[in-house]
Amino acid sequence: MTDYTDDHLKKLLNRARVIAVVGVSMNSVRPSFYVARYLSLKGKRIIPVNPGHAGKTLFGETIYSDLASIPDSIPVDMVDIFRRSDHVPPIVDEALEHLPKLKTVWMQIGVENAEAAARATAAGVDVVQNRCPKIEMQRLFGELRMGGFNTGIISSKL
Repeated sequence: MTDYTDDHLKKLLNRARVIAVVGVSMNSVRPSFYVARYLSLKGKRIIPVNPGHAGKTLFGETIYSDLASIPDSIPVDMVDIFRRSDHVPPIVDEALEHLPKLKTVWMQIGVENAEAAARATAAGVDVVQNRCPKIEMQRLFGELRMGGFNTGIISSKL
C-alpha cells in the first residue's frame, strides 16, 4: 500500500515513541540527520543506527551498528529506514527478529520494497513506504509553513 489515509499516518506518528533511524548521519546537512533531529525535538526518542559511527553519541543516545545491537531494554516501536531499497529486506528481517515492541516500519522517500513490506505486514507490523515522517508530521499537524511550505505567498515577488 502506498496510498495512506491521513488518519492512518496520524495514528502511526502519534503512537511512535522510540524510533530507530537506520542509516542516520552525523552530518547536520544530511536528510537523515535533520529528520532525526526534528523527530527528537518533537519528543520522540531517537535510537541512531549506523555501523560507521557505532559507539559514538547522537541526540544524547549511543549509536548502534545494527538493530540487533539495540538492547531489549530500549522499546523501539518504529524503524525509519534511510537506506537504498535493495538494502531494506535484511533490515526489516532484523527488526522483526530483534525488536519485540515494533509496530511500524517506515521507509523514507524513494525507498520501497514490496517483499520486505509484505513480510512486515504478515508479522502484524504497519508499513509506510516512500514517505518522510518529518514531512508527514509537519503536513498533518499544521507545521508545513515552518518548512517553507504553505506560506500564503502566491507569487515569487516579495
